[in-house]
Amino acid sequence: MTTGLPVLADLHGRTGVDPAGVVANGPPGPEQDRILDLLAAHNDALDRTCRPGHLTGSALVVDPADSRILVMFHTKLQRWLQPGGHADGDDDLARVALREATEETGMAGLRVSEPPVDLDVHVVDPPAEDAHEHHDVRYLVLAPPGSVPVGNHESQDLKWVARSDLESLGADAGLLRLADRALARLAELEAAGLL
Repeated sequence: MTTGLPVLADLHGRTGVDPAGVVANGPPGPEQDRILDLLAAHNDALDRTCRPGHLTGSALVVDPADSRILVMFHTKLQRWLQPGGHADGDDDLARVALREATEETGMAGLRVSEPPVDLDVHVVDPPAEDAHEHHDVRYLVLAPPGSVPVGNHESQDLKWVARSDLESLGADAGLLRLADRALARLAELEAAGLL
């Protein structure tokens, strides 16, 4: 069934997206306030050189057939994470999340659910870089049936897991919250017949 959930091609030419409006439509809370404050204070918040931090987009990739979640063992950070990355000047954070998910999983036909399901601010300390904040705008991304991830240089491994497996992989509170919110959105989409 075709749905209104955009794929990367749908978002390719989209313009005029207001990142502050996108964040304002995300879940309210202290993370939302911090991201909006960053956007108000820094006109370069979409650039990875912005400090104390910058915007990123990430995706909780889910197989809607069985609600399994795709996680990747990140090469630089040496942790199990969801796909995502820097905005690099792109004001369309749904496009950022979907682009990063496509690049990092090697799967075509991913679909993104808007608005964002989660917002998170966390410190990253990658090798050869200064510690800084990622102000992460997070989306539910649905994989096509039978998708097989192939990954790229950014991950050492990718695997489908159940929500109950995340704790044993060392998932932090932010990833656990993202998973819960994304799976709740998935249930809403299923109940509304949008999948």
